Amino acid sequence: MKIHQPGELIEDANVALQMLKEGNERYLKGALIDKGSYAADREVLSGGQKPFAVIVTCSDSRVAPEIYFDQKLGDIFIIRNAGNVADPTALGSIEYAVEHLKSKLVVVVGHSKCGAVTAAHAGGELPPNIQHVINFIKPAVAKGGDVDKAIHDNVGVMVDTIKADDIIKHCGATVVGGYYDVHTGEVKWL
Repeated sequence: MKIHQPGELIEDANVALQMLKEGNERYLKGALIDKGSYAADREVLSGGQKPFAVIVTCSDSRVAPEIYFDQKLGDIFIIRNAGNVADPTALGSIEYAVEHLKSKLVVVVGHSKCGAVTAAHAGGELPPNIQHVINFIKPAVAKGGDVDKAIHDNVGVMVDTIKADDIIKHCGATVVGGYYDVHTGEVKWL
């Protein structure tokens, strides 16, 4: 079991992915790492951050990657928005983490019972700002199927969007998808 140390650069996306998988296993078992070193971690991190992974996930309050991946301060760089969409603002944040912070792994994590995907699936009129978010999710809904399939497809669409980004390609980051079950707490890798 590898635990990321504040200020440690992880240059292998496979190692980073394994660290997230092990963290979710610890979370499921209730065998969490000790996070009592906040003061010492802040001291190291005040000189800069080196998150080993970038997580793009939903704003849903039930979906907290620091918790379900059992990570500490400075371990993961998180972009959260409704529907875990890779819009231009999110892409800019991802580019920053990959290019400047040297994170080699980007993970898009969708989740069960996602309200944004459910709204996109239902269709209808929505206020302009919510509709803006829904427009990024529509390509996944257009693939057909029920809401859960649309949630999975939305992760795939966002993974493909991020993979197509020139800076992500130039930096050689690995981009993968996951699905968080809000009932069980398990992350399934797509």
